[in-house]
Amino acid sequence: MAALAIDKELNPLLKDGSLPLYDKVDATHVVPGIRQLLEELEAELVKLEQNLKPDWESLVHPLERITDRLTVTWGIVEHLKAVKDSSELRAAVEEVQPEKVAFLLRLGQSKPLYKAFKEIQDGPGFKNLTDAQKRIVEAQLKEATLNGVALEGEDKKRFNEIEQELELLGTKFSEHVLDSTKKYQKLVVDKADIEGLPPTALGLAAQTACSKGHEGANAENGPWMFTLDLPSYMPVMKFAKNRALREEMYREFITVASEGDLDNTPVINKILELRLEKAKLLGYKNFAEVSMAMKMATTETANELLEKLRLSSWDGALKDFEELKSFSKSKNAPEADDLSHWDLTYWSERLREDRYDVNEEELRPYFSLPKVMDGLFNLAKYLFGVQIEPADGMAPVWNKDVSFFQVKDLAGEPLAFFYFDPYSRPSEKRGGAWMDIVVGRSRVLAPRGSSVRLPVAHMVCNQTPPVGNEPSLMTFREVETVFHEFGHALQHMLTKQDEGLVAGIHGVEWDAVELPSQFMENWCYDRKTLMSFAVHYKTGEPLSEDVYEKLKAARTFRAASLMMRQLHFAMTDLELHGRFKVGGSETVYDVNRRVAEKTQVLPPLPEDRFLCSFLHIFSSASYAAGYYSYKWAEVLSADAFGAFEEAGLDNENAIKETGRRFRDTVLGLGGGKPPLEVFKSFRGREPSTEALLRHSGLLAVAS
Repeated sequence: MAALAIDKELNPLLKDGSLPLYDKVDATHVVPGIRQLLEELEAELVKLEQNLKPDWESLVHPLERITDRLTVTWGIVEHLKAVKDSSELRAAVEEVQPEKVAFLLRLGQSKPLYKAFKEIQDGPGFKNLTDAQKRIVEAQLKEATLNGVALEGEDKKRFNEIEQELELLGTKFSEHVLDSTKKYQKLVVDKADIEGLPPTALGLAAQTACSKGHEGANAENGPWMFTLDLPSYMPVMKFAKNRALREEMYREFITVASEGDLDNTPVINKILELRLEKAKLLGYKNFAEVSMAMKMATTETANELLEKLRLSSWDGALKDFEELKSFSKSKNAPEADDLSHWDLTYWSERLREDRYDVNEEELRPYFSLPKVMDGLFNLAKYLFGVQIEPADGMAPVWNKDVSFFQVKDLAGEPLAFFYFDPYSRPSEKRGGAWMDIVVGRSRVLAPRGSSVRLPVAHMVCNQTPPVGNEPSLMTFREVETVFHEFGHALQHMLTKQDEGLVAGIHGVEWDAVELPSQFMENWCYDRKTLMSFAVHYKTGEPLSEDVYEKLKAARTFRAASLMMRQLHFAMTDLELHGRFKVGGSETVYDVNRRVAEKTQVLPPLPEDRFLCSFLHIFSSASYAAGYYSYKWAEVLSADAFGAFEEAGLDNENAIKETGRRFRDTVLGLGGGKPPLEVFKSFRGREPSTEALLRHSGLLAVAS
């Protein structure tokens, strides 16, 4: 053990401390560090199994320590792979990942642990446990069943092989997407080809060109380099008059990771095949049923909600498309009678500008990142009674652009911490935006001298980086994304649960986990909130009332089409994990096209391979047969915001009181109570779809 102790001292991945040493950990630390950790955890698990008593301190506390150590340490590796990817890190993860999965299976299939939890559940003391403790016992038993605890012999062996293979395939899927996205680079040298593109997009394209060796590139004269990274891709689709450029980039975008060595088609088929086989080993008809076992919804209720929203949106989506055709025709567009996919975003933006006199690019100077963050933090103080302060220097970071913050109550008592990594870095950072856990709140894992360990979160976005000496100037959609991810972070950070296994987002059913994030987006349209940060970064001039009203009116612009887009993803996901069979009469792309008949006014192109980059459902199992969760939780979040509307958004006292109630219930209870009970404790009743349809401008259609 002495040798282990020396290694542990040298390996920053294993250093004991409240915050990861992100500036010190590199690929060389992963294999020895994880192997050593697994060896220690195996010894702890054996000891736990040999000394088991069916009581809280003897069973749950040591189990929480074991799971937490693995989750936190592996989380450091996974996080660095997501934000600072390299071939060396990939190779290290690939080498040690099977050993990590094997240990998780060993833990999840431990019959002594299962038996002890069953004894607690069936024993006389169960009724005396807190709601949170009962939820932990029930969840542990359910998770053990889904981890294959009841399987024996060949079935167990096969189940474990499947889990190993699925983990590797998920990693391969996301690597293919990153590598394929990175591969496409479009260099433009002729000024005529980039007509219509705003200065911010040209500045970013010139900056990208410089970084790829085109010295002296500038926004005015180029050359300009465009990529499939969203801050580069979306401005082309929205503003480029050059239809051929839009078509080229659209076709590249929908075929990411679908060709050659990076083709994800076989990966998708294998994932679906293995998930179905896993479901059958567990006694379920399909993987959708496995997914629903730990969620609020059933396949039936999820499909019912999606269909209800579809019926409320279809006619609106048809109308949206006809309006685009008429509008483009009125502007004498040659393509008006034959609008294609690469025209929709472009003409939608022109119609939005015409109807609401709102130009998204012209609004960027009013949404500088520092001002937006100030506004967001002031809102958190107003609603939830917390103050957020910069804490740079307290924690090592992985990139110079990462900030660190401390969350305190109004008396100055620390509650939590979080990292914020805002900008796109396509060469090393995966796309999208997410919140993840660094460490969770826990009484058992409290540092010496403290009553509880405080939560720490990551908040990661991929917004437009600063160009030159200017701050990051955000689109309104990027503002919404920051508010969204902060909502997730708030639920993690403001939890009042001390039982680590249900603190924050731990133990929250996945189809309720988007409630706080989608709830926070609503505040972007609240006049007082928006006006608190919508200030021109150079002149200090506030956003005009007129523009605010137009922005608010534009909220429901093409809402039916946007609803249908999300419904398409959700329904395709449920079809693939429900009725689809690999090798049957349909391919995955046939399923996509069949679902599109009900969800897309313009059918997908024959070569459309968006499934090959559908990270949510294929890079991990989090949203597999669970993408519907966005709409399920949006019903909850819109209805929750309705409570603030009913209180009166201008009534400060009522809003503060409602905000504190939201903090104490939705944010505070975490996974300690079933989400429906949590919602009812905040709202006083069951959720209704009325608020979502009203916010989307679809209520009249629905009724």
